[in-house]
Amino acid sequence: MFYQSLFYFQEFLQEVGLWRYANVFRYQTFRMMFAIVTSFFLLMALAPAVIRILKYLKVRGGTDFGNKTIDQIYASRASTPTMGGVLILSAVLVSTILWADIFNFHVFLGLLTVVWLGLLGGVDDYMKLVKKSRSGLRMWEKLLFQIGLAFLLAFFLYQMRDSIRLPEDGTGIALNLPFYKFPIPLPLWIFAVVCVLVVAGTSNAVNLTDGMDGLAVGSMVPPTVVFLIISYIAGRVDYSAYLYVPYVSGVGELSVFCGAVLGACLGFLWYNCSPAQVFMGDTGSLALGGAIGYVAMATRQEVMLLVAGGLFVMEAMSVILQIGFFKATGGRRIFRMSPIHHHFQLGGWTETQTVVRFWLLGAMFAALALATLKLR
Repeated sequence: MFYQSLFYFQEFLQEVGLWRYANVFRYQTFRMMFAIVTSFFLLMALAPAVIRILKYLKVRGGTDFGNKTIDQIYASRASTPTMGGVLILSAVLVSTILWADIFNFHVFLGLLTVVWLGLLGGVDDYMKLVKKSRSGLRMWEKLLFQIGLAFLLAFFLYQMRDSIRLPEDGTGIALNLPFYKFPIPLPLWIFAVVCVLVVAGTSNAVNLTDGMDGLAVGSMVPPTVVFLIISYIAGRVDYSAYLYVPYVSGVGELSVFCGAVLGACLGFLWYNCSPAQVFMGDTGSLALGGAIGYVAMATRQEVMLLVAGGLFVMEAMSVILQIGFFKATGGRRIFRMSPIHHHFQLGGWTETQTVVRFWLLGAMFAALALATLKLR
């Protein structure tokens, strides 16, 4: 909104001599920083009232983890409200609308992704509230809406393929690999499959990680910083050419969107760190995962997401391996419990140790992702 208002009042500001001061709002880096600050403090301001409302409405998640030890550990938190993801959604939407170019194609799709998956997660949380258990929507029901969103994003992003300049000349949609500077062209149908894997994979992976106080939202910070930087680089002709990443016209505005996501994560962590005053629920986890997945698709760095979000990959793979091994061996397990953070908790780590150590792992994955930009 500020960005559009700046140009609407440009002549007036020039006449009164304020243009040289207002002109700073044109810079993405300035608006990115203000998006972080706005999102953070907006969430901080809204949180106390929203938490009180959620408590009054008795919006609480289930405490049935399927393991007696873990159930006993978290029994005291049965009264902690969930659906705190509405705070994250509100902060991201308001901050993005204030500081980003909302008429930008990529920003619009980013907001669509957050709202779509936030509503999906909200319905899932409501179902859990009604059933008074950890079961909500069935997995196939979630996947149906995630796949629908993925196809929609794939279609619109593919229409913008001519605005993407590849590192080794040419334009179009291509798969870009870390440590390799030659992109692999993708037809629409393969690109659609990639989008499905990214949207469903990231949103569900963050959702699986959301099992300890501060774990999921804190683990979102490093990959969000990575894609804030990548979206800024990909939106500049000079930086993208120097680092051999695709130049995507207009995608730099997603750095402001990422700033809003980052500020919301940090603000929510204030209330979600141990002992948590509120849980984000699927409302927040699905939306956050989908948001970072969308930015990876828009910047043409889906494989980079596997590195930057390595912690979420590790969490998701632990569940897949556990289920697969359990079915293949007739009841045997690889881990004490999945997702893998509970494996370490049952092994003797305290919740705080597990969360902080996983944050450190997430930071290392993010550092590795950024390092690959110079190794192409």
